[in-house]
Amino acid sequence: MPNIECPGCSSKRTDVFYELESVPTNSCILLATREEALEYPKGNIYLSFCDDCGFIWNSAFVPERTEYSARYEETQGFSPTFKAFHQALAQHLIDRYDLHEKVILEIGCGKGEFLNLLCKLGPNSGIGFDPGYHADRGNDAAAGDVRVITDFYSGKYAQYKGDFVACKMTLEHIPTVSDFIGAVRNAVRDSDSIVFFQIPEALRILTDCAYEDIYYEHCSYFTGGSIARLFRRHGFEVLTVETEYDAQYLTIEARLDEAGSTGTETLCGEESREELRDLVGSFAQRCTEKVDTWRKRLRAWKEAEATVVLWGSGSKAVSFLHAMGGDCHIENVVDINPYRHDHFMPGSGQRIVPPAKLQEIRPDVVVVMNRVYVPEIHDDLHELGLNPEVHAL
Repeated sequence: MPNIECPGCSSKRTDVFYELESVPTNSCILLATREEALEYPKGNIYLSFCDDCGFIWNSAFVPERTEYSARYEETQGFSPTFKAFHQALAQHLIDRYDLHEKVILEIGCGKGEFLNLLCKLGPNSGIGFDPGYHADRGNDAAAGDVRVITDFYSGKYAQYKGDFVACKMTLEHIPTVSDFIGAVRNAVRDSDSIVFFQIPEALRILTDCAYEDIYYEHCSYFTGGSIARLFRRHGFEVLTVETEYDAQYLTIEARLDEAGSTGTETLCGEESREELRDLVGSFAQRCTEKVDTWRKRLRAWKEAEATVVLWGSGSKAVSFLHAMGGDCHIENVVDINPYRHDHFMPGSGQRIVPPAKLQEIRPDVVVVMNRVYVPEIHDDLHELGLNPEVHAL
């Protein structure tokens, strides 16, 4: 495959280092029947690495194959663990940047939970953008003056300016990342305004071979170094680069650098490109070994006639089930989000069930898709009177 131009810096010093064939092109879509789930459209993932800026992206990504609509159900807001994290993060940002009676603009606001928190705790006024927003679920009277536009953010909304511009778990869905960060400048009121982004942390994915965090909607992958370099190329002063939520999330805080004073200064959250090159070079082989380990576990449980369920029906589960392929003898996936119940997993067709269903299923093994939720899940299982083996990815 010829070298492809990097969407982050336009370099052609790029190489494909990891390939997945025929994966579902959406992992959070609500699918009403098993047949629809099994026949859901597929696409390829060819992860490419830029040797100049460190950006990683799916060079086989076709935007038209993904769907962001009212049936896109991505929220983690039903988890007490996640809600506590969200509240603490919002309060931290309010305290750090004195966000009181300010205008908050959130790009990719999902169901509006974080925007509402920032506006309620400030207090502040807010405007959000997301095509998958549900007004009946996002309205929070205590948040005050909040408005959401059910559309993708673009240059046509440049009239909206924020004192604080947030963009959480959205940039990884954007293929044209350089153009997008350039457009974000239009949302910033002035050089005192703060820009806050949160995205999956790709250095952890590379280090831990977290193949479950590689899926079609995520066409762009950032480390601390690559996200900082992208922001600096677009005239931002990078204030912090940090990790959150068991190091699964990467955050960056920045503001316009009108004086051009920061140059190439790096922060402690930025890894070297040499480290990235080494991880990328060995990633495919290490992933194969990790996938094989889980396939052996599933085969052993099948031979022991153990009933196995997954806990967590989101994107990680879609990737895990795809990776397991014919070794996956799992019929049910559990989720606490009631909007996902009685729908089916894209590509593999398992039914999504509520935790209470486990009293009937009586699982011997529960495989947790995200280890940060293990304590919460142990509590839920205890309340149900169940004591299965619990294993986390």
